[in-house]
Amino acid sequence: QDKAALISETRRRFEAEYLPDKSDKYDSRDVERLQQDDKWVENYLIWRHDVIDDTLKMIDESFQWRKEYTVNDLTESVLPKWLFEIGALFLHGYDKEGYKLFWFRVKHHTKDPKQQLDKKKLVAFWLEHYAKRDHGKPLTVVFDMSETGISHIDLDFVRFIVNCFTDYYPNFLTKIVIFEMPWIMNAAFKIVKGWLGPEAISMLKFTNKSDVQEYINGEYLPPHMGGTDSFKYSYPPLVDDDFQTPLCENGPITSEDEHESKEEIDAETKETGELNEEHSLNQKKMNSVEQISKSEETEKTESKPKNAKKALTTFKGPLLHISPAEELYFGSKETGEKKCLIVLTNVTKNIVAFKVRTTAPEKYRVKPSNSSCEPGMSLDIIVSLHGGFAASLQDRFLIMAAEMDQPSGAGVPELTQFWKEVPRTKVMEHRLRCHVVESSKPSSLTLKENAFNTPAKTNEDLHIQLTRLLQINKRLQEQIDRCLWFQQLSVVLSLLSVTVVAFCFYLTYTQRS
Repeated sequence: QDKAALISETRRRFEAEYLPDKSDKYDSRDVERLQQDDKWVENYLIWRHDVIDDTLKMIDESFQWRKEYTVNDLTESVLPKWLFEIGALFLHGYDKEGYKLFWFRVKHHTKDPKQQLDKKKLVAFWLEHYAKRDHGKPLTVVFDMSETGISHIDLDFVRFIVNCFTDYYPNFLTKIVIFEMPWIMNAAFKIVKGWLGPEAISMLKFTNKSDVQEYINGEYLPPHMGGTDSFKYSYPPLVDDDFQTPLCENGPITSEDEHESKEEIDAETKETGELNEEHSLNQKKMNSVEQISKSEETEKTESKPKNAKKALTTFKGPLLHISPAEELYFGSKETGEKKCLIVLTNVTKNIVAFKVRTTAPEKYRVKPSNSSCEPGMSLDIIVSLHGGFAASLQDRFLIMAAEMDQPSGAGVPELTQFWKEVPRTKVMEHRLRCHVVESSKPSSLTLKENAFNTPAKTNEDLHIQLTRLLQINKRLQEQIDRCLWFQQLSVVLSLLSVTVVAFCFYLTYTQRS
């Protein structure tokens, strides 16, 4: 309730104090989004510690910057192709906490005033591209400074990147990992620390080959950083390392395999309860969302796997509504939560074909992963771990959907041919992250109880607490400095007083004698 009140007050004051005089300096799309997107306003508040005055100043500055750099209209086609080809900036991989890595390969950057604006727009392009694709989940920035020297120093460009996170993209930065910074750049990065401010300095992580894996696993580090990632940047196409399988692939993907190994069948046979529930789920036909009665809803709930997490939020796409909107909640190896539920609802007047892909096909079974959904109908997809694997924060799922022209349901041959021919521009894509819950609730949880099955402390909460502590520490330090200054001043004044008194006594004594 407090957060909702802050969001409402921020919007009201922005409309009253800023919009009348500066509407021509803002992009109308940003103003509209501010009125509709609670999460965006909340991120501004988080980044400014819930101080509305500071939040409004940040919104004003970032909105003016967004219009100046035409952020909403930045696409591959409006930027020079060579910028993408050199590979100085790109998104690839995840850190240990599951945050996307934004790489800056400093050795590929050369300072050139004529190219500076285009390079800055490239930074804005990547940040906006990811913010829209992954719902504003924060990034980890990696400055790879191996093989760099004084010729690569460009403080203006580094300051622009820092400002993007401190002033323009609220609550969008988790940490800055700096790899093998040459000693000659120590002085330059002391300046960078000053730009970051005291609360953000804690986000700087200076690393080398021996300790960089404290923050990033070796699977997402290139060999020169001590990792095993064989990824080689190239363009075109635009890097999308999560899902590299082609759109018109033939046959099922690994996660789509319906045939379990003999060992898995033997193991699952022991769990007859779960087997019967899953069997009844596979036999269940799709039901119209609008026509399901309360008794049918109860029956439907009971037929789902007992460990399946219920959908709490909904992403409303042009073809499908998808629940949950952002994250699939799995348990750790100890908790045993191995199944999650995705609910798709067709909101069009045509049949919608869909595919579900994953970054870890060896770990997950997705049933069904390649099918179609009738108009106005809903369909349940079960995502389950198998083979003793555990979910990871780095795992991702991609749901692809496209409208079909045919009047009735599609079989495997029709779907295979359809995905070969459908244009990429007509495909809706939506990504889901994995969230690992360390403690599990009983399987009989209701929807309301499930809503509380989230970690007690999020990274945002910890970040807010840390920044507040740093601010308090800074204020205490300033008070101590003032006290010391007054103390020193008092000592000096006391010494002067003693000196003056002593001199007066001396003069009095000499006059008498």
